[in-house]
Amino acid sequence: MPEETLFETEQLMGREAVADYLHTLADSVAEGGDVTLRSGDRSVTLSPPSEVEFEVKAEREGPTDGDGELSIEVELEWPENAPDDGGLSIE
Repeated sequence: MPEETLFETEQLMGREAVADYLHTLADSVAEGGDVTLRSGDRSVTLSPPSEVEFEVKAEREGPTDGDGELSIEVELEWPENAPDDGGLSIE
């Protein structure tokens, strides 16, 4: 299946600024509304449903006999036109 990148940004940031960004993202997801990613004049708005596939990955990229690059990747994934039934509830 082909993949289309809707939004991507990469920049050097301090750990505290990264944590602030992740807190803001987490708050948006928890509130259950739209999530808007913005950098400069570029932005994309997504509407995660109440249940998403959540993945956390730690990777090392580079030569096996030398220094490489380490990363932590966090991913939320869901079907594009998934109905959001709001989950199970009792009234």
